Amino acid sequence: MTAEARGRRLLPGGKTAVERKWPDSNSALPEERKPGKLGSSPAPCRGHVSGAVTYLRPCGVRGAVAGLPLLGTRCVPCVRCASAEAGSASCGSMARVWQQPFLNVFRHFKVDEWKRSTKEGDVAAVTDKTLKCTVYRVRGAVSASNYIQLPKTSTQSLGLTGRYLYVLFRPLPAKHFVIHLDVSTEDSQVIRVSFSNLFKEFKSTATWLQFPFICETGTPREGVAFPGARWTCLQLDLHDILLVYLQRCYSHLKGVRLCASMLVRSLYTSDLCFDPAITVAEARRSKLPVTPIPREMAFPVPKGESWHDHYVHIRFPSGSSHVPSELVQKSGFPPEAAGRVPRLLPSPGACSKPARDSRARVVQKHDPMASRWATSMPRALPEVSVSCERSEVSRVAGPSDCIQEPSAWVEATDEHASGDGLHVSACQPTVEPVAPEDTAPHGPPGGKQSLPEAALGKKRFQQRSFLPDPILRLKGVIGFGGHSTKWALWAPDGAAVVYPCHAVVVALHVETREQRLFLGHTDKVSALALDGSSSLLASAQARPHSMLRLWDFQTGSCLALFRSPVHTISSLSFSSNGELLCGVGKDRHGRTTVLVWGMAQLGRGGEAVILAKAHSDADVQAFEIAAFDEARMASCGRGSVRLWRLRGGALRSCAVDLGEHHTLEFTDLAFGPVQDGHTLYVCSRSGHILEIDHQRMAVRHARRLLPLQTPCDPLAQKRTFSSGPGIAINSLSVSRSACAVGSEDGYLRLWPLDFSSVLLEAEHEGPVSSVRVSPGGLRVLSTTSSGHLGFLDVPSQEYRLLVRSHTAPVLALATERSRGQLATVSQDRTVRVWDLATLQQLYDFTSPEEAPRAVAFHPTQPTFFCGFSSGAVRSFSLEAAEVLVEHRCHRGAITGLAASPDGRFLFSACSRGALAQYHSGAPRCPVLRVAANVVCQEACPSSSILAVSEDSCLLAFVGPSKYTVSIVDTASLDELLRVNVSALDLAGSCLDSAVALCFGPSPPSHLLVSTSSNTIAVLDARSGHVVREPPSGLSGCGTTQCRLASAARSARHRPPRCTLATRSRCGLWPSPPTSSSSSAWETPSSSGTFWFPVRGGPQAVSRVLPGPPRPAKQAQVQESWRAWRPGPEGPPGRCPNHLQCSRPSRASVLGPLRTLTGLSLPPAGDEWLRLKAVVGYNGNGRTNLVWSPDTGFFAYTCGCLVVVEDLHSGAQQHWLGHPEEISTLALSHDAQVLASASGRSGAASRCQIRLWDVPRGSCRQLLSHHDTAVQALAFSLDDRLLITLGDCGDGTLALWSTATCELLSSTRLPEPVHGMAFSPWHTGELACVGQGILTLQLLWGQAGDVSLQAHREPVPEELGVCELSSLCYGAAPLLYCGSNEGQVCVWDTHAGCCFLAWEADEGEIGVLLCSGTWLVSGSNTRRLRLWAVGAVPELRRRGSGARSSSVFLERELTLDGAVVSAVFHDSMDMGVVGTTAGTLWYISWAEGTSTRLISGHRSKVNEVAFSPDESHCATCSDDGSVRVWCVASTELLIQFQVLSQSCLCLAWSPQSCGCPEEQHVAAGYSDGTLRVFSIPRSAVELKMYPHTAALTALAFSADGQTIVSGDKDGLVAVSHLRTGMTFRVLSDHRGAPICTLQSTRKCGDFGAEGTDLWLAASGDQRVSVWASDWLRDHCELVDWLSFPAPSLAEVVLAAPWAQGPRPPPCTVPPQVPSCLPPSLAAFCPWDPALLVCAGLGVSPEVAFYSLRQKQVVEKIPLPFFAVSMSLSPGAHLVAIGFSERMVRLLDCASGTVQDFAGHDDSVQLCRFAPSAQLLFTAAHSEILVWEVTGH
Repeated sequence: MTAEARGRRLLPGGKTAVERKWPDSNSALPEERKPGKLGSSPAPCRGHVSGAVTYLRPCGVRGAVAGLPLLGTRCVPCVRCASAEAGSASCGSMARVWQQPFLNVFRHFKVDEWKRSTKEGDVAAVTDKTLKCTVYRVRGAVSASNYIQLPKTSTQSLGLTGRYLYVLFRPLPAKHFVIHLDVSTEDSQVIRVSFSNLFKEFKSTATWLQFPFICETGTPREGVAFPGARWTCLQLDLHDILLVYLQRCYSHLKGVRLCASMLVRSLYTSDLCFDPAITVAEARRSKLPVTPIPREMAFPVPKGESWHDHYVHIRFPSGSSHVPSELVQKSGFPPEAAGRVPRLLPSPGACSKPARDSRARVVQKHDPMASRWATSMPRALPEVSVSCERSEVSRVAGPSDCIQEPSAWVEATDEHASGDGLHVSACQPTVEPVAPEDTAPHGPPGGKQSLPEAALGKKRFQQRSFLPDPILRLKGVIGFGGHSTKWALWAPDGAAVVYPCHAVVVALHVETREQRLFLGHTDKVSALALDGSSSLLASAQARPHSMLRLWDFQTGSCLALFRSPVHTISSLSFSSNGELLCGVGKDRHGRTTVLVWGMAQLGRGGEAVILAKAHSDADVQAFEIAAFDEARMASCGRGSVRLWRLRGGALRSCAVDLGEHHTLEFTDLAFGPVQDGHTLYVCSRSGHILEIDHQRMAVRHARRLLPLQTPCDPLAQKRTFSSGPGIAINSLSVSRSACAVGSEDGYLRLWPLDFSSVLLEAEHEGPVSSVRVSPGGLRVLSTTSSGHLGFLDVPSQEYRLLVRSHTAPVLALATERSRGQLATVSQDRTVRVWDLATLQQLYDFTSPEEAPRAVAFHPTQPTFFCGFSSGAVRSFSLEAAEVLVEHRCHRGAITGLAASPDGRFLFSACSRGALAQYHSGAPRCPVLRVAANVVCQEACPSSSILAVSEDSCLLAFVGPSKYTVSIVDTASLDELLRVNVSALDLAGSCLDSAVALCFGPSPPSHLLVSTSSNTIAVLDARSGHVVREPPSGLSGCGTTQCRLASAARSARHRPPRCTLATRSRCGLWPSPPTSSSSSAWETPSSSGTFWFPVRGGPQAVSRVLPGPPRPAKQAQVQESWRAWRPGPEGPPGRCPNHLQCSRPSRASVLGPLRTLTGLSLPPAGDEWLRLKAVVGYNGNGRTNLVWSPDTGFFAYTCGCLVVVEDLHSGAQQHWLGHPEEISTLALSHDAQVLASASGRSGAASRCQIRLWDVPRGSCRQLLSHHDTAVQALAFSLDDRLLITLGDCGDGTLALWSTATCELLSSTRLPEPVHGMAFSPWHTGELACVGQGILTLQLLWGQAGDVSLQAHREPVPEELGVCELSSLCYGAAPLLYCGSNEGQVCVWDTHAGCCFLAWEADEGEIGVLLCSGTWLVSGSNTRRLRLWAVGAVPELRRRGSGARSSSVFLERELTLDGAVVSAVFHDSMDMGVVGTTAGTLWYISWAEGTSTRLISGHRSKVNEVAFSPDESHCATCSDDGSVRVWCVASTELLIQFQVLSQSCLCLAWSPQSCGCPEEQHVAAGYSDGTLRVFSIPRSAVELKMYPHTAALTALAFSADGQTIVSGDKDGLVAVSHLRTGMTFRVLSDHRGAPICTLQSTRKCGDFGAEGTDLWLAASGDQRVSVWASDWLRDHCELVDWLSFPAPSLAEVVLAAPWAQGPRPPPCTVPPQVPSCLPPSLAAFCPWDPALLVCAGLGVSPEVAFYSLRQKQVVEKIPLPFFAVSMSLSPGAHLVAIGFSERMVRLLDCASGTVQDFAGHDDSVQLCRFAPSAQLLFTAAHSEILVWEVTGH
């Protein structure tokens, strides 16, 4: 025997094999053999073929059979025997050796001697009673002055190279502490890493990382350590901290500074990850593969008690531990140990998000590659509770039957990875996976569930459930393939196949084609496994960390859900008895990891147990457990075949010596039949099949599959799908007598086990990715990478295709109801037609040159239409399978197709914005019309960007931009409506865009619009307003099309099913029966472009208040339908989230007023103007609405006015006197005194409080005390006292005597207060709410002085972290309080405790009113709710055991804004409510209705225009609305609304001679559009785009047929009213905005021809006058005026075209052109040859310019620069508005003037009515109507 053969034994056929044994746990593992020089051994020729090969062709398989030679038996070359090397890697440099295994830093550097370290301040050694050893106490008021520092100076270095730093410390109670670490990187950069409870948020720079250490919330001071702070083991992974946050490599620890206040035992460094809760003895006893804490570092634990009951373990970053995460769970707190635990949060401000939200984004920061693109700011950790609820379904048990919670929910290391927060080894709340049948919350049968309980139950349900919203039930899926296409399994009985389709696992019965669906995964399924008894199914999903689900295969229920410690699991394998499950994946370091779970206890109520875990450097592509021995496994991969063995809780592996095959890439393996018991078959990508004796660790045979090389072979050669001489084999499967092989050339081949000849083969359309032989061996399942799934029936030699699939994402789909067909187009360039009943493919159309993009069925004929990327639209016949007709009228790719239900028309849209109309009822489907630039050019190909109504009358599409939806007539393509959807998501940070459209069938005019913010708006397609808002749960359906179909079904109450396309898969969702309650959706709001007449009459408000009612102002809401949420400013008059003071009044925004000098106030009785009416309501205030049902007194605020309105006649009185906007009102109980408060003005140092005598309507007294603003007023029960509450900036509570108006007491409150109320039972008691309840008792002294005795009760812990925002008293002794989180809590004022709370709303409750057994709550979510609280007094007797199940929600209304004020009758059946939208609503709970009483614009009013007969007027505003009012009654009649745009100018058409009944209003918008509205028809007549910039001025020609418009860039456009065509553009004023346009009849000869005379004034002090005859297209310049710029030191600008939400005035030097005063000019009504100009020139004046004399003939000085001007058409009066909030009326005949106040803002608008009897002025959103007297 030669030396080379020594140690081998001969095998039959001359083979040799190296004998090896399976590794056991006590023997050293042989290392993988490295490639070396092979021994020489004879081998037959590579091309040798032993004998002829016979092929059998199975019936029904298309294609030729390729002759394939099978290589004969080859000798395995001799391999030099090499013993296993037992060496290990070097331990590193000597600098690291002395620090192992750990280093006590304090002992090594002799801290007690202070020679190599230093101390500063109050540092002392003390004995700790808990640890029973000496520790160091560091304390002091200033942390920076009291510390321990190592080393002694900053120039030295500790040089500690240990990866982990352990800090054993304890924070001092109620104190702050700081830990500074100076860490050096490999590039010698020093980084400071700091941890402290002083920090409020995570901060990072290039050299400093600051992490906040957040102690338990609810402590007296946020952030400080709580009194029961425990000793903490803080474990810091310095390597990962630098890598994750700064992408730097850790070198060593340079220095440490421990600052006050804390107790510190010592510091330790080590490269080992210790578990402080596990001692060495416990680890040995339990055989845990963890590193126990050394005895020197251990904390003492009393005998029989838990470590976690006394100490805290924090690991940071949480995902950095090398200990297996399923074993680290031992560090978790038991449920009973739930206590106060500190935690570190990188961003504590966002901790209110549910814990579920962070699991979807599990750290990419811990991936070194992902962290490269990660921002330096880590994501916020979810708010978690220390209390733990055990999951009944999904728990994972550790070794030795130690129960552990699953790492996905309990182990905070993985849970908080996305936030990179410090790990707290505490039990975190688990989320129970809910089985499909348990997705709905259950209640008692027949029982009535209270609303609070239902609301809380809904929140719990949303936190527990992982399943989609059950509004749809998945019926079937079309498609195959999850993370890959290689997973398809036979059921053990061979009757069904199991395969993934995206995130759904499907069990398909091969005979009946019935599908059973396993739902629950949220990402693509990456691996599947079935046990041998067909009882357990395991599935894993792709996204890291990989989630595993264990299913009961027979019932389909989910038995367990847990997260794997590795990322994407690529392989799963069950043992034959189902007791073991093996999974293979890669950990976050990229190492291959093998996990073994034990399933023995799973079916008996136990949990899955992690038995072993092993890492390997070898690649693993396939893994399988041996059927004959569950402890033996095998794996294969690139260059490796390994054999594994499980013994004694350890998993060990040994590599097979492959010899010359060590470089092959192995793809799959299979154990031989049981009777063989020793053979392992392995296939490779090079075509090799190796037979391995796994007992002897030897390769028996090596064979290779090669393509036929014989050129004379009669059979056609099969081309391979990959390069190389061999045919790549992707999969193999072995039965008792045969081996099935699937290869890259698309063939499934069946070989005998001796591989002598091919028994059967079947050709596929793509590479075969996997094969599986059925348990009986008679069927072979195969899958292909092209998405095909089928099986080969061996006895009949037939191949049956089960599933087909697209291979690329599905772009669009269409359904045909009558024939039950579905058509899909995909990026794989195919169009496929499916049978919806069988889910089988009927037709397959392939377009290799042009990609199909859209599809639509003909509703009545067996044809369908398809649009392609080239712009072609083709019609296909399903009967003849051919193209019928082709059209190429588009230049861009087709993005949408839609056919009308009656079959008359087909519509197509392309990427260049064109819309084409076809006559689909004609034989050749001719093109009828093509409209350019109407469809959105940014739309993605979809079947939902075009939609046709069920009556075939309306076509809706997304365009011209993605922010708009247009509705046109299907026959003429005339535009009927355009809806702007960009502002639907008011809380979003970006504009909302339309994604998909769908018409509801009943009624046909309902249009559903799905937006980019995952919301659905149901619009009336004929009027444009929102009909209803579907339930928010529809968003759970997944995609836009599914949501639209669900919403459409909910609207019609009768659904078949909808189709959902996900990537390359399709699903069918039949909707469950929809209850009639869906018609009760309450969203009385609207959005988009809409208009409607307001039909309000006396009958509409027949029960408003006692006495004859006044007409309703409006019965519908015209606000955006999205709920208002607190933004940066928060609710008006409040502290948003109580972090800042209340929003200042408008005067505060504008700054201090100038001292008004030189004013001419009119004497009493001689005023030329009398205030007649005020239009609007101040929605910025709070509680600024009062009503006395007994006396009928009704008052509210509008700006700085108190408006007293007679509810019988509608007449108004106006109480003037406040210099600023009024913030709040209060009415005495006898309704004789009204108190009003306003903000501080520039002239006054304090706020004004006025007491009004109600019967006389006069001011009794003026009070002043508060510095900033007054947020609440209240009268005592006997009306003897008035209490005033300052805002957050003022913080004072003042008590006044109403009899003497003296200040009795003033107290500065210790904390912010948001509301107050006097007790109805005790005159001297009042309550305030804020961070708790502050009860104040008035104590009267002998001298008449008053003192306040305060008692504070904090917010109950049950309410969480919130503040109380409103309050009201109920039945004695109850006090109801609302919170900023939407809860209502009830307090017993006698006992001073809260005994009941419930979830009353989703937002902040700002209004609470209670009377008898009813409670009204109003919130910033726009909801007004009526609660039945009659049972609450009885619940008070139960104390803390009271539950909210007896509190019921009786009524709910949704208004147009946040509720800020409300007043109700004592019976609570009717009342008035004010909102932030500036609206007053009459509420009738009996009828469940809300009727608009008072309405005003929400933003700045820009223009007022009058009808020729002065019966109506129109106003426009920055809120995008155009409102038409009745002048006589100031009632709102019509409103036209455009969201997200500001309406900046307005003009009413003059009287038309031909059609006097036609009246039009033209409006210009900030996007450059011009809309013309028909007033009689309440509809849009025309929409034009004459400008690209915002329109700033409009004017009609004298005949009303032409519109002249000016924009912000200075361009003037002239357009025809009838056609909308712009036929002339004048650019003479380019560069400055057009301020004024006016047109009039030409009277006189001014040297130019024309019928009209018009002028344009621009902001650069220039005015041009033109003569025109538009019918002849003639326009001639008459005169041009240029004025010098003002020479003032400051110019305050308040231009009507200024954009934005009330910006502060622009106060800059006058040379800046953009801040000049507006240029105002007008033709003089009483002298047509005169121009009246203001705002022009170097000084404030009114100039009269003569067009005949060409010079200024008169100047009248003004006290300030004018911002608005209007000339009376009657008397010689000029009205001028100033920024100083006053109006001047100038009599040009006499030269006298009168000034009028009453405005609370700059008077940006003045307009005389045509009769000259009325003057309209506007200050921001308030409109004042003045009656002109004396002229």
